[in-house]
Order: sequence, then C-alpha cells, then structure tokens
Amino acid sequence: MSDVMDSQKPKIAVDDLSVTFVQGRRRVAAVKSVSFAVRPLESFGLVGESGSGKSTVLRAICGLAPVSGGDIRIDGKAIAEPRDKAFARRVQMVFQDPYGSLHPRHTIDRVLSEPLSIHRFSDREDRVVQALKDVGLDARFRFRLPHQLSGGQRQRVAIARALIVEPEILLLDEPTSALDASIQAEVLNLLTRLREERNLTFVMVSHDLAVIDHMCDRLLVMRGGEAVEALDRSSLADRKVASDYTRALLTASEGYVR
Repeated sequence: MSDVMDSQKPKIAVDDLSVTFVQGRRRVAAVKSVSFAVRPLESFGLVGESGSGKSTVLRAICGLAPVSGGDIRIDGKAIAEPRDKAFARRVQMVFQDPYGSLHPRHTIDRVLSEPLSIHRFSDREDRVVQALKDVGLDARFRFRLPHQLSGGQRQRVAIARALIVEPEILLLDEPTSALDASIQAEVLNLLTRLREERNLTFVMVSHDLAVIDHMCDRLLVMRGGEAVEALDRSSLADRKVASDYTRALLTASEGYVR
C-alpha cells in the first residue's frame, strides 16, 4: 500500500502555510511556514499540545482561518477562495465539540437533510436513514434534538452529517476529546471502518499521541505554530524521534502508544 501511495500525487499538499490573526495593532502568528503532504487514502495526523497551531491548520484548509502565506492544494489544484460548494462536496470537517457543532433547536433529521438540500441530492429521506445506520444509530433518532442524545451519539450524528454528502476528505479536529474514555474507542473504531469502506483521506488533529498512533499512518508534530518533526508509525513505535518535545509527548502517552 505504501509503495502505491508513494507513486501518487498528494491528495492534500500544504506548502509553507502561515496563518496570522490581527487584533487591532496586535498580530498573532498562529501557524508559521508549515508544510506537509497527505497521500490519497491516507490517515495523516497533526499532534501537539494546546496552542500548537494544529487545529488552525485544519481551519485554514476549510477557509475558516486567514492564510497569510503559502498555499494549499487538493489533487494538485489550488483551493478556491472563498471555499465553494464544490469544495464542501469534497472536503468535510468534524469538530471537537459535538454539541456546539449541532444546532440545538434543529432535529437530527433537519441537521442531516440540510446538506442534502444544499447539494441537491435526491432520495433525501432514504439517505438520512442510511447515514444514521452507517454510524450505528437507528431511524428513531431522526426526530430527536441534540440535547436528547449522549455525547457519543451527538458525535456520531456529526460524523454522519459530514459523510452524507459523500466527501473524499475528512478533517477531524480532536473528534473524541470531549467524550468519555469508554466512548472514545468506539468512535475511533467507527472512523477507521468508515475510512476503509468509503476510501476516505483523513487529516486528524489531536493533543493525544496515543490517538494519533492508533489512527494515523504518518504524523507531523507541531509546537508554537511550527513543525517540529515528521514521523511514520514505525518510527513512533520504535521511539526513533529527533526532538525532545516529541519524546516528552511520548512519555506523556506511555502505556498507550504501542
């Protein structure tokens, strides 16, 4: 599989990306000249402590953070600015807080039906029922409100909403960090299954190296908005790391990372 992926063009290429937030006279460099490439069908991880800039990278890809330098390409082509409907069909994002990302007064049926309407899918009712089934929820959840669901169920709905328009790429921003430990593994296993079934490319952000090790083929360690080092799964397993910062992350994950 790796030889096949190496021969292909990157699905996502991030080159010398910088993101700067301007607040009055204050400028905050959240991401500083970060580069990486994600192969087709790969699961790629961005890991680092809070404030490292990893989530900002995902938001920049989606057009939710101001790019001040560098470029982002999908299948070798620059992303439209601003992001358009065609981009949303191909790239979807799952956010950290499943409750905050769902409208509190919209039923699950409406949450899932709206993207189908926007992208003019037919057979919407059947697609909603199937989307719920795909994430392990039955049709009776359709007419519930988000507050009537558990955290794990809400995140399953958020995943269903992202996948219902049949994207090629899923951006995952700490998708299990707001969940109980007992539920985290269920959601991670669900994501792994869906990636294989749907031939998806993942970019996953986490502060937890154990989660990234479980989910990702390769990863980029970030700190203070900068890239620290790139690793593959075997290097991580063998503790072949170059930076003291990555070693500290490994120590914090001791007993969880294989």
